[in-house]
Amino acid sequence: MEDDVLKLYGHRGAKGEAPENTLEGFVHAYQQGIRRFELDVQLTKDGQLVVLHDQSLKRTTGLDVKIKDATFVDISELDARKNTASWGTHCHIPTLKQVVDSCPEVEHWQFEVKTSSKDRLGILCEHLIEYINAHDLKNRCAATSSDIWFLKQLRNKDRSIKIGYVAEYRFPGPLKTAKSLGCEFLCIHYPLSTERLVQDAHNQGIHLSCWTVNSIHEMLNLKEQGVDSIITDYPSSALIYFENHGLLTTD
Repeated sequence: MEDDVLKLYGHRGAKGEAPENTLEGFVHAYQQGIRRFELDVQLTKDGQLVVLHDQSLKRTTGLDVKIKDATFVDISELDARKNTASWGTHCHIPTLKQVVDSCPEVEHWQFEVKTSSKDRLGILCEHLIEYINAHDLKNRCAATSSDIWFLKQLRNKDRSIKIGYVAEYRFPGPLKTAKSLGCEFLCIHYPLSTERLVQDAHNQGIHLSCWTVNSIHEMLNLKEQGVDSIITDYPSSALIYFENHGLLTTD
C-alpha cells in the first residue's frame, strides 16, 4: 500500500450526487475537494474520446443510438440527465479532455475502457495513448479494463502508461490475471476483497482498488483489510465522514 490512509475516487464523477459522467458531476465533486476520479472512456464515430459508460446513448439521454454510430457533433447538445441523480440544468456528454481540463489539480484518474470489437478497441487504444502523452498524464492516470486484449495492446504500445485489470468475479483469479498482464492496478468488485488478497497484491506491488462502495460500514471494513482505494458514488459525503475521523486522503 502506498501509505496507511485510504484513498477515495469519485465513481463516474459523483454518480450518486450528480448526473454520471457529465462535466457538471465532475466539477461538483471537484469543488467539494475530491481529487481522484474513475470514469468511462468511449469512442465516437469520428474518433473523439468521450466520457460515457454505456455503448448506447439511450439510458442517459433517451436517444436509442450507439456511440460508435454517432459523431461528437451528433451528441454534443444531448441532455444526459435521464436515469441519473437529479440536477437542475442541462448536462452534456463531455469529451475526455473537457473533463480533465475542468479539474486541473486532480491527483489521479482511472480511465476505464469497456469491452468492444478489437477494431474499435485498437483505435481507442491509439487515441488514448496519444491523449495521455500529449497532456503529460502518465504519472496521474491508469488505463483500466476488463478486456484483456485491450490491456495487452496498450502495454505493448506504451509500457510507460500504467494499466489496471477490472474484475467482477472471483474466477478466474483476478490477481493472477493482473500479474500476468503486468498491471500496476487491480480494480475489483468490493465483495471480492479479503485481507489475503490485499496482502498478496501488495507483495506484488499492485494497487488494490475496490468498486462501487457506497456504505460507510463497508468502507471501514475495506480499510481494515488494507485496500489502497475505494470508488464510490457518493464521494463528497464520504469525504466529509473520513476527513472528520482522520481516516482518508485524496492526495
